[in-house]
Amino acid sequence: MYPPFTPQHTVLGSRLSQAPVTVAVKYGDVDGDHVIDRVLLTGTKTPDSPLWQNITLLVQNGRTHQYQQIAMKNNMGYNPTLFLGDLTGNRVDDILVEIDTGGSGGGIYAYVFSNINGQIRPIFDSESFNEAYSYHVSYENLYKVQVTSSRLRKKFILDLHYKGKEYVSEIYRPNGTLKEPIEGWVNPASGLYPIDFNRDGSYELQAVQAIAGRYNADRLGYIQTTLKWNGRGFAPQDQNVAILGGNL
Repeated sequence: MYPPFTPQHTVLGSRLSQAPVTVAVKYGDVDGDHVIDRVLLTGTKTPDSPLWQNITLLVQNGRTHQYQQIAMKNNMGYNPTLFLGDLTGNRVDDILVEIDTGGSGGGIYAYVFSNINGQIRPIFDSESFNEAYSYHVSYENLYKVQVTSSRLRKKFILDLHYKGKEYVSEIYRPNGTLKEPIEGWVNPASGLYPIDFNRDGSYELQAVQAIAGRYNADRLGYIQTTLKWNGRGFAPQDQNVAILGGNL
């Protein structure tokens, strides 16, 4: 039996400050010793707000009941969630933490932790992913948008007819030429989804990034990048673009 993690309170001056409380808890073997461990996210709730601060990962060893505390680079945000599953193919549970940033682009902070030489260490973070994957989004003549993925050296062509006549008429002349040059952009990752594509018990990660057109709410589609652990890091397995369907 695990002792419960309970909130504590300390008095700072004349104000009552609440210590971190449990935000999420999962159970799994994260160190490979075949004993179930307890994994918790803790944080401090902002009064009258869904914002969580000081979000921290705690791993309690199932055999010794000792805690390892892991700090995250970005530890403030909304809706922090926890997932345990084998992401590296060694039949041991890894840890995925996701936190909504609350920004207009719907971004997340995402971290993957794995047991390395007896210590839980980070092996992926969304900040590094966002920096490593860059794109160029440009509107072209004849109702097209070209999205270029620099790292994977891929080009995607979107046909804007699905956006409707009113949308394209604001941007294009009747002969299909642009009224003026327009460039969009690709937002940072807004989701990181563990999916077992091969049904082999080991999860891949699918990172999703929104493609914006003239402004952030002008969504043109989504970049979907499948990442697979290669023994050193999560490498891109494939990448595609998904678009929203238009009305018939």
